[in-house]
Amino acid sequence: MRSASLAMYASPEPIAAANGALWSFLRDGLRQEGIHGVPDNLNVDLAYNEVWFHPDLLFAQTCGYPYMHSLRGHVRLVATPCYALPGCDGPNACSFIVVRKGDPFASLEDLRGATAAINSRDSNSGMNLFRRALAPFARDERFFSAVVETGGHVASVAAVTAGAADVAAIDCVTYGNLQRFAPDRLAGVRVLARTSSGPGLPFITRASASDGEVEAMRQVLRAALVDPAMEEVRQTLALRDIVTLSDADYGRVLVLEEEARSMGYPQLA
Repeated sequence: MRSASLAMYASPEPIAAANGALWSFLRDGLRQEGIHGVPDNLNVDLAYNEVWFHPDLLFAQTCGYPYMHSLRGHVRLVATPCYALPGCDGPNACSFIVVRKGDPFASLEDLRGATAAINSRDSNSGMNLFRRALAPFARDERFFSAVVETGGHVASVAAVTAGAADVAAIDCVTYGNLQRFAPDRLAGVRVLARTSSGPGLPFITRASASDGEVEAMRQVLRAALVDPAMEEVRQTLALRDIVTLSDADYGRVLVLEEEARSMGYPQLA
């Protein structure tokens, strides 16, 4: 049986439930398209980044940064979702740089010497866009006094709220989902700034998938966007559309990285 995952946006609970309903629709549609080995349920046993390298990967979602750095050749791009949330512009999305409510930071430069939280070093939204936003202010390749890795955007918000960090960059989809379904988790933070935008999180499949299989996935995704029975699921996920992006489109991830490097800020530090 092949593996499927939608673990990149999996909370709060209404999002997780909607992911399950979306997969049920995709599963049935893929089977009708003649795709074999389609799993009944999403794989929750593998970590989000482990499933990307699963030899029998059927369907998952990744981030543009690991795609450009380590996944090309191991997976194929299927489509990039477009979300109807603040900060999203078609398939592109920004991050919101958040600090605690009541803290005196008034600009990005005021954050010098603070402690930053990032979800992971290979995150476009939590690290790469953040690094590019801060690069003009870095000195001697440093800006923060410390950087802590939390493992996820929701955990980064919690770290700022609890005082374990002073600032974090939260991708606008996660922020929007929290705003709609768990606003209490954002009660202790405020948005200081927003980053530039980059291509959002693409749906992927294994590299050996045929053109026909990839096109079947696109067709079934398009069907999910118009089926009346999926309206509540689409509203919950804020899923508006899908577009097909290329490696060249995701090259913006590397452009932002190179711009930060050229400004003397190669690592978020």
